[in-house]
Amino acid sequence: MDMVKTTEYARALYTAQGPKAEAEIARKIQDCKDKGQDAEAQDWQAVRRAIISMRGPHQG
Repeated sequence: MDMVKTTEYARALYTAQGPKAEAEIARKIQDCKDKGQDAEAQDWQAVRRAIISMRGPHQG
């Protein structure tokens, strides 16, 4: 997933779910890893990093 798509997805997910978005992403990352879908897990990691960046420091 490219950076623009990652940022758009992260923004939409965070807008829809707020702070719960990170927990949902963590579940998705683990699910992908359990299924051996490493590339998809990396995409979710990128989305998670984008959300962390949007939140700013010391928020969670």
